[in-house]
Amino acid sequence: MEDLWTVAVAVFQLWMFVVVFLITLPAMFGLSLGVTSVYIQILVKLLEWATIRIQRGRQEQPSVPAPLPNGIIERAEGSMEEEMEQLRRSRSLEGGEFALSDALYFCKKGLESIVDDQVTQRFSSEDLASWNLLTRTNQNFRYISLRLTIFWGIGVFVRYCVLFPLRIALAIIGLSWLVIGTTLVGILPENSVKYWLSEVVHLTCYRICARALSATIRYHNKENRPQKGGICVANHTTPIDVVILANDGCYAMVGQIHGGLMGVIQRSMVRSCPHVWFERSEMKDRHAVTTRLRAHVAAKTKLPILIFPEGTCINNTSVMMFKKGSFEIGGTIHPVAIKYDPRFGDAFWNSSKYNMVSYLLRTMTSWAVVVNVWYLPPMTIQDGEDAVQFANRVKSAIACRGGLLDLAWDGSLKRGKVKDAYKEEQQKMYSRVIVRQNGISATNTRRDN
Repeated sequence: MEDLWTVAVAVFQLWMFVVVFLITLPAMFGLSLGVTSVYIQILVKLLEWATIRIQRGRQEQPSVPAPLPNGIIERAEGSMEEEMEQLRRSRSLEGGEFALSDALYFCKKGLESIVDDQVTQRFSSEDLASWNLLTRTNQNFRYISLRLTIFWGIGVFVRYCVLFPLRIALAIIGLSWLVIGTTLVGILPENSVKYWLSEVVHLTCYRICARALSATIRYHNKENRPQKGGICVANHTTPIDVVILANDGCYAMVGQIHGGLMGVIQRSMVRSCPHVWFERSEMKDRHAVTTRLRAHVAAKTKLPILIFPEGTCINNTSVMMFKKGSFEIGGTIHPVAIKYDPRFGDAFWNSSKYNMVSYLLRTMTSWAVVVNVWYLPPMTIQDGEDAVQFANRVKSAIACRGGLLDLAWDGSLKRGKVKDAYKEEQQKMYSRVIVRQNGISATNTRRDN
């Protein structure tokens, strides 16, 4: 019994040595021993082998169902005006008269939206080309071979019995250091030393938390990193976006004040750094929010504000409508595109399906978090451009750089009804088709006369 206890103590000491001296301390100084990169390379080779094995298995076992296609409907390219004008010309309709057959176009679009609309599918996990050996992504993949099943079993043991306890320990260390460090720094008087120490504490904390996710982050175009007094806007996939971006620089966070553990963390953070937290009642007052953000941006010595203008998490396949409030503040906008690699785990947080704890547990039992971050050149509002047009221009730049679809839909539609403004826009587009056809018909009539 004493021998067993001695072995347990020795294993625990070795485990703590690995956590503290081989992971935590190097992370605090921004160093890496290269273990994560080797781990990712092994994973890539393993997943490539699994893909080849699955493809071979489908050929050997025709009865095994193939994965479902990513899209059900093949949609026509072009706007409503273009499609309607083409249909009316094909039916040889005269002038701009209304035709009952025009309703068929809207019926077709309605059925397409019911079967496979562009909004709902942005709030489900991204489709995979092949199985990544995670049970949660096995809906479209079935048993192929005994060898593949053995590797899956080994992966379950590694993820849950080796990586998960290690990641939990690192997350506890990182969050504890954040609360303790920011509380101690908050006691200091307001001066440059306090701000420097605050940035050090935040940076080291987020680096430790990134190690808790086995995160591999590749930053591109670092010369465009957000500067003080600016506003950093990025597409939003998960709460982990904050950890990913804050690994390469400090930001002033913007958000609603929460209770519980999250509230403790927020209160400790704001003691050492000018984060912008709002009460629930203030969040509904756009004027109050804009005033506080403008005051923060006006102080050019303060950290750049980090904002996710979509207002909700999207599954990292597209970028949805940016709320215009972030672009009414003024100042310089620093766009950032974030793209996760779905092969190693699903980073998307489906808040309507999983609470925060469940989501974090799923993330910490995945293979890893592999992500690319692109810093885009700073942008400012142009002459004659309003906040909506500026927001759309920034959104398009982020979508193009990240290889994401650029959608005009509002992400809040996943929880609310379609606004009347969207319906009116469709009506206006159809009326423009009628008016344009009527104008063309009148011109042709004058020419004939």
